[in-house]
Amino acid sequence: MNDSTIKIYIGYDSRHPIASEVCEYSLRKHSKDLDIELIKLSEVQNNLYWREYKEQATEFTYTRFLVPYLQDYKGWALFCDNDFLFLKDVKKIFDMRNNKYAVMCCKHEYSPGEITKMGGEKQTTFKRKNWSSLMLINCGHESVKKLDLSMVSEQSGKYLHQFQWLKDDEIGSIPRHWNWLVNWYKESAEDKPSALHFTEGGPWIVDSEYKDMWLKYKKQKENLK
Repeated sequence: MNDSTIKIYIGYDSRHPIASEVCEYSLRKHSKDLDIELIKLSEVQNNLYWREYKEQATEFTYTRFLVPYLQDYKGWALFCDNDFLFLKDVKKIFDMRNNKYAVMCCKHEYSPGEITKMGGEKQTTFKRKNWSSLMLINCGHESVKKLDLSMVSEQSGKYLHQFQWLKDDEIGSIPRHWNWLVNWYKESAEDKPSALHFTEGGPWIVDSEYKDMWLKYKKQKENLK
């Protein structure tokens, strides 16, 4: 692994494998030479991760924070939820890397009114919601090295997802068009998505804006077989 490696981790949920598959296809459609890995609970449970799977929206709710460990605390890596659809070259996110930051993300101001999502899962509202759904992580940063296996398995969701393990000035910004909250953000001539995030329920579960776009990518993927 070197500084030019484009390493990406996608959250994986065994209940919705098609989500991660289409996400990966969309990444590869617009970029070449990507090193992509799915974070599967079944592969990290017990030996790397021992938190009980209980009342979690997805199987990767907490395992996303294993990325620095999986990278041996070296280099940069991108994590994204499985319900992303990339429309542009993801390498443009890596072009934003700045070594003064531990993590870079889209700093949403997002307060959903719904009480359920993803076909019945409980929707929660908290500070910095959806910031951790797309993270460009500086795995060698001294503050990131604090993110060890015990912290990932034992710390609270609030502590992890709200980046309480970092100082505020260690969190850099990525433009929101790389984490476009579907049904929340609205396009304009100056503001268009580069990556769609179906945070309130993917097209494989519910109707939503951009459903046709996701289905188009799904069909393209299937035609490759």
